[in-house]
Amino acid sequence: MVEFETLKTEEIKFGRNNFIEIAKKKAIAEDGENEFISISRGFFLPDGSKRYKRSIAIPNEQKLRDEIAKTIKEI
Repeated sequence: MVEFETLKTEEIKFGRNNFIEIAKKKAIAEDGENEFISISRGFFLPDGSKRYKRSIAIPNEQKLRDEIAKTIKEI
């Protein structure tokens, strides 16, 4: 069984009721732990709760994070 722990979360709101959530998370299993970055897109329901559409997880490696950020800025 794997448990997930959210270490830090930032939210970027856009459009009428959309958001992108960037979170640093940790997967905890019997054989060890693994930190990763989760990028999720979602929207707010009329009652203010969140609904997630899709997400992607990337390894929490500084070099990879820097390369992704650089590419996003250049695109």
